[in-house]
Amino acid sequence: MNLKPTKIGRNDPCPCGSGLKYKKCCVGKEFAALAADLEGLYARKYRIRVKTPKDVEAIRRAGRLVVDTLELVAPRIRPGITTDDINTWVHEFTVQNGAVPAPLNYRGYPKSVCVSVNEVICHGIPGQRVIKDGDIVNVDVTSILDGYYADANQTYFVGSPGPDARKIVGVARECLRRGMAMVQAGNTVGDIGWAIQVHAESQGCSVVREFVGHGIGFDFHEPPQVPHFGRKGEGLALIPGMVFTIEPMINLGRKELRILEDEWTAVTRDGSLSAQFEQTVLVTDNGCESLTPWED
Repeated sequence: MNLKPTKIGRNDPCPCGSGLKYKKCCVGKEFAALAADLEGLYARKYRIRVKTPKDVEAIRRAGRLVVDTLELVAPRIRPGITTDDINTWVHEFTVQNGAVPAPLNYRGYPKSVCVSVNEVICHGIPGQRVIKDGDIVNVDVTSILDGYYADANQTYFVGSPGPDARKIVGVARECLRRGMAMVQAGNTVGDIGWAIQVHAESQGCSVVREFVGHGIGFDFHEPPQVPHFGRKGEGLALIPGMVFTIEPMINLGRKELRILEDEWTAVTRDGSLSAQFEQTVLVTDNGCESLTPWED
């Protein structure tokens, strides 16, 4: 993978992430001198560790396990199971495959997966909640395999979904697709958020602000943060070798949330449905590759 950048045009967004054009920001300054060393620059200035081909292959293997885990769980989600049943399936399958469930004991999180039902936006702790016909259930899996992390999630229908469930799940899925379509070297983090926000709001839905995508691979959460809202052309420029998640949380109602007493579970403040889809993506020389390529 060629990590050297193409020439930065004077009217291109400045790689420093200021949101200004290169000619009005860092032209003639450090970026001109360091144009062949964006990898080192990103490490020093942003604490972003660009992944080597060897790293990418290891993350891809972890991602394959994440996808296999989701594929194991999906057909088992039906009325009458509990969210803790899902945790058991994820935990056992992960361990059987020589990996570690990253959420378990992460900052005190007590389970091996996040399971978020209906109004739960994210970080739902598996327990005795019984899944019912018409529910939507998000399963968020992060696995550590041979020291490398990959992360993905999907939202599933249970039984016969109503029109609101169909709408929010469809909008959230499309938001992820549009966000991923903006991932290419030279585009910005703001381009990703802009594409997601424009689509969600055009459908009368809202984008959660408090939780964002993030770098991943060597650790569960790394720089950069990847908001699912923003302005086109603003924020950090993307370079080949960056690996991060895109995971838009989309609410049918308003964007505001509250955190339950367990200090983890985030729910919509107005009680409306929320859905989410996530993939771990790699910025390549020619665009974007999903390292967790689940079937749409």
